[in-house]
Amino acid sequence: MATIEHGEADPGVGERHGTRNARVLVSFTAITNLADGVTKVALPLMAVRLTDSPALVAGVGFTLTLPWLLIALHVGVLVDRADRRRLVSVANILRLAAVAALLGAVAADALNLPLLYLTGIALGVAEVIALTSLTALVPAAIPRRRLERVNGWVAGTETVANEFAGPALGGLLVAIGTAVALGTTAAAYVTGLLLIMLLAGGFRARSSGAAGRPAAPVRADIMVGLRYLWSHRLLRTMALTIAVLAGAWSAWLAVLPSYAQDAHLSDQAYGMVLSALGLGGLAGAFAVGPVNRLFGRRRALFADLLGTLVMMAVPVVTANPWAVAAAAFAGGVGGTLWTVNSRTITQLVVPDELMGRFNAAARLLGWGTLPLGAALAGAIAQVAGVRVAFVVFAAAVAVIVLPFLRTVTPAALAEVFPPEEHPRTASPTSQSG
Repeated sequence: MATIEHGEADPGVGERHGTRNARVLVSFTAITNLADGVTKVALPLMAVRLTDSPALVAGVGFTLTLPWLLIALHVGVLVDRADRRRLVSVANILRLAAVAALLGAVAADALNLPLLYLTGIALGVAEVIALTSLTALVPAAIPRRRLERVNGWVAGTETVANEFAGPALGGLLVAIGTAVALGTTAAAYVTGLLLIMLLAGGFRARSSGAAGRPAAPVRADIMVGLRYLWSHRLLRTMALTIAVLAGAWSAWLAVLPSYAQDAHLSDQAYGMVLSALGLGGLAGAFAVGPVNRLFGRRRALFADLLGTLVMMAVPVVTANPWAVAAAAFAGGVGGTLWTVNSRTITQLVVPDELMGRFNAAARLLGWGTLPLGAALAGAIAQVAGVRVAFVVFAAAVAVIVLPFLRTVTPAALAEVFPPEEHPRTASPTSQSG
């Protein structure tokens, strides 16, 4: 089995199979995110047919995200101890089993809310395993020089499949029939299972310990990942930054329906705003290479702070749907620029044997603010109004600008990217480095 060093692909694997692995990863991302997008729409629609309670219906979405809070750190340890490609396969088998059980219940006319919740938890667990494993194995599957490009393809595919095609297809399939929607989803997961088997190379993490040494306790391994994240100044700042940005995005999505109602936006205008967010994400996937070359990775990362700040601030000053949509587009572009560059930085900096635990800790910190941002925004909007909620989160984004500029410096990025391969990393302000 290949020995993978410090986030760098095995040279033989990279030269012989890098192109095929890239195609497999993009195809797998497309098919599984398409299926995830279908289930994201189908499960709540199935719940609506079982209950009139908004809280019980919302519980389906809660079950899909709950595993990130409960098991992410433990899954990170597993990813660093086991074959990562095999774990992705196990995750898809779990997805397939959950959907098949739900399909059986529909066929037997035995569908109920507890079963929907169990399905949501199973799919959420599978997502934690699949995403953590997949992120960790990318540096072993793709040559170092192609990481940025492949990360861009994967991020763009995620946006198209999960945010556009999947939900749209899910609504259409549920309208045709619940069994059709679930059957199509199951077929997609089977296809993903077959695709991931085509990856070439070895995907078990390199062990830094002595051969034959007993594995450390799970809690100790978790703490290693957390300590590594917290002790690395650049990665810690990026993780804290995305925690604020993710909370702001969650808040924006949570209060946007109320804002649309208060601002008397039509259904078409509301859809345009949401579509602009996704289109911005797709545009960012195509633009990340040129942006990095022309402006530098530091400015590309900083674009997410600016885009999110604009996205939160514009609805405060105007209800013009075109302006709000333009701000959402800017936020979407910045979000993808951040995603691609942060993934590349992580894959180059974090030692391979820590990749699972680090990614789990970083996702827990960043994605853990999603429910908090939504809840806080809803409370503020209830008490003081929707525009005040936008102001609060715009202020939160503004607060993190200075720590970002002080830490994500040209010198810090030069340690990640050798001078001959990294783009200009000049400051996004008038400062130069």
